[in-house]
Amino acid sequence: MLDEVDKALLEALQEDARLSYNELARRVHVSPPTVAQRVRRLENMGAITGYRAVVDPTVVGRPVVALVRMKCYGPRCITVHPELLDDLPEVVEVVRLTGDICSVVKVVTTSIVELERLLVRLATHGETSSAMVLSTPIPWRPVLPG
Repeated sequence: MLDEVDKALLEALQEDARLSYNELARRVHVSPPTVAQRVRRLENMGAITGYRAVVDPTVVGRPVVALVRMKCYGPRCITVHPELLDDLPEVVEVVRLTGDICSVVKVVTTSIVELERLLVRLATHGETSSAMVLSTPIPWRPVLPG
């Protein structure tokens, strides 16, 4: 179970994963060795699954962002066999769903032409329906522990 210190650490690390143990200790009012122990425990229990930079696709040359709804079944299903998409770096996220579609695939491409090529490739795995992202009024935000 998570206590208030764990929750405060998770919130602080989601806000800025580059915080030092000293700074985290100052923010949550415990010692740096306690912070180090708690962070390791949170990693080992799977509460913290990784650390990464959040990159704006437009700034790095991938201004076309789209969400692709997929209906696929059987041996070509990307939710059952996600390795089928390993050679597609344009695919940045796949979410498995319930209901009439099996997944939503988030893709980032350099152009509409590249998006079209990618959609043709994804169609080999099932029925697709895509929507381009115009803006993100609510960007990613931290998960608050319950």
